[in-house]
Amino acid sequence: MEHWTIATAAEQSPDFRRVLWTGEHTQLVIMTIPPGGEIGEEVHEDTDQILTFVSGTGKAIVSGQQRNVAQGDLVVVPAGRKHNFINTGENPLILYTVYGPPDHAEGAVHATKEEADALEESGQDEPPTE
Repeated sequence: MEHWTIATAAEQSPDFRRVLWTGEHTQLVIMTIPPGGEIGEEVHEDTDQILTFVSGTGKAIVSGQQRNVAQGDLVVVPAGRKHNFINTGENPLILYTVYGPPDHAEGAVHATKEEADALEESGQDEPPTE
């Protein structure tokens, strides 16, 4: 059994992205988006994503629709939908997300968005294939 006090784990992580757990069908990831930062516009063709916001304030953009997000909000991004999440506040925007199927390398830790983008572009952030 894996167990986390997920809001606490997310708030204690200084990293842009940290994979906490990877299973055959899903993956649990915590993220910290700095003030003025964003995840970056992207599409996961074959992966659904559910994001739950722990603290901070931001803007969710999914398929051109925009909503403000804050602590306690949850946003579902179905596979194939263009999306971005932007920190609009003065404090970090902290969240946890579940991907189904996994979208990142098992155990991946990306300190910054720049590091995450570089590893994705170089093919070093690929989900497990088995």
